[in-house]
Amino acid sequence: MIQPVILSGGSGTRLWPLSREQMPKQFLRLTGAQSLLQQTLARLEGFATLPPMLMGHHSHRFLMAEQLREVQQEGQIVLEPAGRNTAPAIACAALLARQSGEDPLLLVLPADHVIGDALAFTDSVQRAEPLAEQGYLVTFGVVPTHPETGYGYIACGNALGAGHHLEAFIEKPALERAKALLEQGDTLWNSGMFLLRASRYLAELERLQPDMLAACQEAVARAHRDLDFLRLDEQAFQRCPSESIDYAVMEHCFPSGRGAFGCPMERYRQLRCADGDPYA
Repeated sequence: MIQPVILSGGSGTRLWPLSREQMPKQFLRLTGAQSLLQQTLARLEGFATLPPMLMGHHSHRFLMAEQLREVQQEGQIVLEPAGRNTAPAIACAALLARQSGEDPLLLVLPADHVIGDALAFTDSVQRAEPLAEQGYLVTFGVVPTHPETGYGYIACGNALGAGHHLEAFIEKPALERAKALLEQGDTLWNSGMFLLRASRYLAELERLQPDMLAACQEAVARAHRDLDFLRLDEQAFQRCPSESIDYAVMEHCFPSGRGAFGCPMERYRQLRCADGDPYA
């Protein structure tokens, strides 16, 4: 059972002047008739077994609802009262996904990516699913085409099913380091996409970031309905440290063997500036 989680919390501070605070790039139609968010939703067809959960800022709630309506897509819209990066957003999504008594795999996708080969994306997710079922936290790497200094990199270790053990995370490198990584041949661009069991992510968060998990648990427990939206509790959510999933969880997992790469994906690109964060 796969629960898509779409991270749509971008604030519109990058890709200016096209992107604005009230119209971040995930809502723009930059590469076709559909917005980047709508293209992300379209890629879920065929393998997602649950309606998507959109995690976004409360000021964008009507944009998210309207773009869902345009593509006749059902989904739950969860409103964050403040930007706290990806680790708390995914934690709240995992807690909400478990409220039904199920423990689905979370397919975590930024809303502002462009993937030219949707079949390659679907194939990568399907091949990564057995690893996530075994309890691995799976992240997807992108085969690099040039020495990019604006992306983080991930290093492949020993083969593991259709993927590899996670060897290391490498921060956005200087140009010479990026050239060396490209020549090395066993590193991939870090895509910011993940497939992981809800309970496994929460267990790792409890081990590594207990204060963050406690704040997210309270934010979800005190959440309230507002029309078709679910608003996380502001006071509790504000107490969350602002951390990415990479810093909060993933980079701590590779020494223990808890992390794995999904299959590398080719023919993939992201619409973001060189210093961009896919959630910023």
